[in-house]
Amino acid sequence: MQLGFVGLGRMGLNMVTRLARAGHHIVAYDRSGEAVGRSEAAGAHGASSLDALVAALAPPRAVWVMVPAGGPTESTIDALARLLSPDDVIVDGGNTNFHDDVRRAAALAERRIHYVDAGTSGGIWGLTEGYCLMVGGEPDVCGRLEPVFRTLAPEGGYLHVGPHGSGHYVKMIHNGIEYGLMQAYAEGFELMHESQYQIDLAAVAELWRHGSVVRSWLLDLAARALAGDRNLSQIEAYVEDSGEGRWTVTEAIDRSVPLPAITAALFTRYASRQDNPFAERFLAALRNQFGGHAVKTRPAETRDA
Repeated sequence: MQLGFVGLGRMGLNMVTRLARAGHHIVAYDRSGEAVGRSEAAGAHGASSLDALVAALAPPRAVWVMVPAGGPTESTIDALARLLSPDDVIVDGGNTNFHDDVRRAAALAERRIHYVDAGTSGGIWGLTEGYCLMVGGEPDVCGRLEPVFRTLAPEGGYLHVGPHGSGHYVKMIHNGIEYGLMQAYAEGFELMHESQYQIDLAAVAELWRHGSVVRSWLLDLAARALAGDRNLSQIEAYVEDSGEGRWTVTEAIDRSVPLPAITAALFTRYASRQDNPFAERFLAALRNQFGGHAVKTRPAETRDA
């Protein structure tokens, strides 16, 4: 199948490579000429601009957008909308908020351009393992793109989950669950790390991969990380988030659905980014005030202004 592909970062280039290897005709574009060159080496046809990409595709066209969520995705889709023709399709495979999908689909429909939201999971391992795809949009349009979906996904790893926005909605919940799972592993391994026993954490992670009820792909990755650095001493205790956990918690609040584990995992990520946070200083000050409990003071040069 012929497909335009915009965005050749870590995931995008691997997706293009997987598609090209399967015989799909991929026209690839990225703002980085070097990235376009890498896609050509992987079997794609490089484009020097969005205009050139669209011109190289035969109608009805399909263009997959795989750029960072927010402004970059918004501007790319806006630019493509001005270049594409009725019955063409734009696929957003990034981590977009599902509310944006519904809005974009309606705006593109006015131009008679179709929109598909494809929640994509697989990370840097997708090239070899395949990508789990959660797809939302018009059933007939999604059906038109099935050759691409089935090439990207492993057996059983693709599902049309519903109308516009549903693909990214399911992916959002997927990532919220991921937060909770990762946090549970992190807390359990920290407790073993701080125990009175000299436990080989890498060995335990490897053990649990075989027959344990907590085995998972995340545990496989944990075993791999610990095998390379048993105390994770080369890593800073700073955990970012890409937005889906926040959106999951916001949706839970809107729906009055309790998500204590996922919410706690999200807030723990925030805590990881703080150095000597105000709230903990506040607690120490209160204990000092009501009970005369000792406080530790900071050197003057490290105090907040």
